[in-house]
Amino acid sequence: MIATLAASQGLNPQDPMFWIPLVFMGLLLLLIAAGIVLDGFDIGVGLLLQLAPAEERGRLMGMLSPWRDANESWPLLGIGLFGAAFPFAWGAIMGKLYGPLTIMVLGIVLRSVAFEFRIRARNEHKPRWIFGFWLGSLLTAFGQGMVLGRLATDYQSDAGYGWFTLFVGLCAVAAYALLGACWLVMRLEGEMQRRASTWARHGIRWTAAGMVAIAVTLGLANAGIFYKWSNAGHLGAAAAVWAAMLLGFVVAEMLLMRLPGKADRYAWLPFVLCVLLYLLMLGGLAYSFFPYLIADDMTIWDGSGALDAMRLVLAGVVIGVPVLLVFNLLVYRNVLGKERRPVPLLPPPG
Repeated sequence: MIATLAASQGLNPQDPMFWIPLVFMGLLLLLIAAGIVLDGFDIGVGLLLQLAPAEERGRLMGMLSPWRDANESWPLLGIGLFGAAFPFAWGAIMGKLYGPLTIMVLGIVLRSVAFEFRIRARNEHKPRWIFGFWLGSLLTAFGQGMVLGRLATDYQSDAGYGWFTLFVGLCAVAAYALLGACWLVMRLEGEMQRRASTWARHGIRWTAAGMVAIAVTLGLANAGIFYKWSNAGHLGAAAAVWAAMLLGFVVAEMLLMRLPGKADRYAWLPFVLCVLLYLLMLGGLAYSFFPYLIADDMTIWDGSGALDAMRLVLAGVVIGVPVLLVFNLLVYRNVLGKERRPVPLLPPPG
């Protein structure tokens, strides 16, 4: 299969011009996956702030503090790597996504500013920055959802497709809220865990609706993608993907209905199931578009830059990504455990 793919591009499998763009595409998918999962619960908790009691909002933001610096790196790295590895696709794709990307970038900036300013603000001003963090989370999630909606409709701009893009944006907000709520279910106990479980159960239905809508629209908007999933050789794989997604949603909701309670020892499972569902969705999208960056128009080899430039970028990535991964693994080592409240200091004797 690799040889056939290389031959279709007029290359051979050992040619650096063939395999280096594939390596970059794999790294880009890795960064996207890390951003969805690791930055996703951060965005999700931000989206839930306005639903939480006022006295709990500062506590929820404080729970994110150990991971904020690490979370900020994923979107910047993904955008930078895409621009460096696929310069000829940069203008073509970014020109079609400038609206959603502008919303997303505004949200990212507002989230970062609001988080840092809340720490330093006076107590009477903290609620303003908490609201800013919520608004930034909303813009970030909605902008990313609109990007996904535009990709699913093959960048078509008719009125119906525009409404679909808005719908996917709202479903992305629900999906991030679901991930954040499941993380809180895993991290908290008592009344806040019960609230988070309720939020997650509301979010799970909209998330499922969005995933189904994207899958259906993706096939209807592009005949090549429809054939890839519907031909006899791939029907089994398509059925397995749908069955796995259905099972994941059903098991997650059944567990959430029993929390808090006897199922508390499985409080980590809804979060893990959500992560697996989102990775499955990402894998399905990658398979649907491969080997194209723009469906039926530009392949990853058409969009890639000069060989020397890609080698230079790859050398930097080989050095930088392992350092980043080690840093993030150290930061995220406690991301799955229960919240550890600070121990109050004892007054000095006498």
